[in-house]
Amino acid sequence: MELSPFQRFAAFAVVVLVLAGLGAYLFLPQSSAAGGRPRPAHSGSASPTSPASSSAPGPSGQAGPDIYQWLPFTRSDLASASATTISFAAHYGTFAYTQSAQAYLAPMRQEITSQLAVALGRAFAAPGLAATRASARQTSTATASILALRAFGPSSLTFVVAIAQRITSSKGASHQNTDYAVTLTGTGSAWQVSDIELSSAGNN
Repeated sequence: MELSPFQRFAAFAVVVLVLAGLGAYLFLPQSSAAGGRPRPAHSGSASPTSPASSSAPGPSGQAGPDIYQWLPFTRSDLASASATTISFAAHYGTFAYTQSAQAYLAPMRQEITSQLAVALGRAFAAPGLAATRASARQTSTATASILALRAFGPSSLTFVVAIAQRITSSKGASHQNTDYAVTLTGTGSAWQVSDIELSSAGNN
């Protein structure tokens, strides 16, 4: 049965509210506990984000609503996707000037689609970028943390992820923090990253 304009608007509003509430419910408590945005402090500290329980007691002492009944994935699905996202993001930001494109891609091969592997390999091996890394003798180690869930569908999730890099070169050491939108496709415990772009790119 075709929905009326009012019914379509109401359904759209519910989806928007659920998405906003889910992001706040799962991720904002972690940020406030850390005194701000949950950026990793030490290399190698990346760990999967554990979604909060959906049945935590409310103010009256009664169990809160199970938000997952409104979503196309379960708590364990989200935990699996989060773990894949953080692992990929840490690998994405870690490199050495001595690496080939294949060596750079190796740690993340199982975490990304074949199409993304081709795109990342080409970008890493681009003559200008490769020459800059080699001449400056650049190496980078990275950690990652999830800031928010930006979007979701029946077989896709997009997270906003903070990648913190410590970059060393012939000129010394520096730190760089960058937020990315990372999109995964899959279901259940089988997720692969299919796209990564600056988080601001999707807000233009």
